[in-house]
This record gives sequence, structure tokens and C-alpha cells, in this order.
Amino acid sequence: MAKPLALTDLQLDIMQILWTAGEASIAEVHRALRGRRLAHATVATLLSRLEKKGAIRHSTEGRQFIYRPVLKQAEVQKSMIAKVRDVLFAEDVPALISQLLADRDISREELDHVKALIEKKERELSERARSFRKSKER
Repeated sequence: MAKPLALTDLQLDIMQILWTAGEASIAEVHRALRGRRLAHATVATLLSRLEKKGAIRHSTEGRQFIYRPVLKQAEVQKSMIAKVRDVLFAEDVPALISQLLADRDISREELDHVKALIEKKERELSERARSFRKSKER
């Protein structure tokens, strides 16, 4: 996605419902959000706004709209993290990572996974540097 996607907490809740269910009618989304005490029309408006943002699409089955996610959860996560990184951390990746790690307890498995991701990125950077040097030698 070129432009970072900005979704409210409620829109994210709706996206989570659609990612989990695969598809849902307005009534089904409304039922899934029953703890929020929203009017049926409010849910319909929220779904319409998500569709305008390109996050979901609908088809008609009988007299009801059936909504499906267009964007994958990972795409939305990536877009929203990029926005947080750029806006709140002025693209300061170490500060962002530091905040993420300091914000909550992290398990040994999660920490090992983060280390593996960093090691992978180090290998990619080393390979890119080698390729760059080789192209300069030619």
C-alpha cells in the first residue's frame, strides 16, 4: 500500500471480525460487536467507510450485503506500524523497537524470534553490501 492506512479501534475490531469469519453481513458484524451497544445503522456506516478505504468489499446475497476483507491482516499491521514509526518515532527504528520491548514482558521464545529477525536483517545488509562492492568493481 502506498499510503498508510489509518483505522480507528472500532474499524480494527470490525476488520478482526471479518478476518476471523472470512465474511459477514451487517447483522453478523453487529452481533459480534454487541458489547459496544452500537446501532445497526452505525455498523453499516462503519462498513461503508472501510469499503471506501479499500479495506473491504461487499457482494449482494438476496437483500443483504456480505462483506469480505480485501486487505490481509499483515498488510494492515505493516501499514499502521509504518505510520507509527514515521509519525511518532520520526523513523527512529531503534527507539520504536526499544519502546515495543519495554512496553510489556516478553517471553524467551519471543526474544529468540526477535534476535533471529535481527540476524536475518544483518545477513541481508551484508549481502547487499557485497553486491554493491562487486558492482563497483566492474
